[in-house]
Amino acid sequence: MANAITGAEFDAVVSSSDKPVLVDFWAPWCGPCRALGPVVEEISHELSDRLAVYKCNVDEEADLAARFRIVSIPTLILFKGGEVAHTIVGNVPKAALVSELEANL
Repeated sequence: MANAITGAEFDAVVSSSDKPVLVDFWAPWCGPCRALGPVVEEISHELSDRLAVYKCNVDEEADLAARFRIVSIPTLILFKGGEVAHTIVGNVPKAALVSELEANL
């Protein structure tokens, strides 16, 4: 299951992870975010051995959203070694999302 992440713990979690970290920037009022949510959950289980998955509510963590220049949600950012490695914006089909992640893991 994807855990919620806050600005206070973000740097420690992302930089100390022994595997790449995927952060789903979303909001509860966002239809495409709600549609993508179950897909992100499935991926968090299916790729759990190779990928850590977190969710960031942009309404609750506006500073974090601003830091990564989130202007459209959902936005998924893949971090490797604490650095942004890949960004995916919008509600994309699961197969396309997995393909993009696999190519960047």
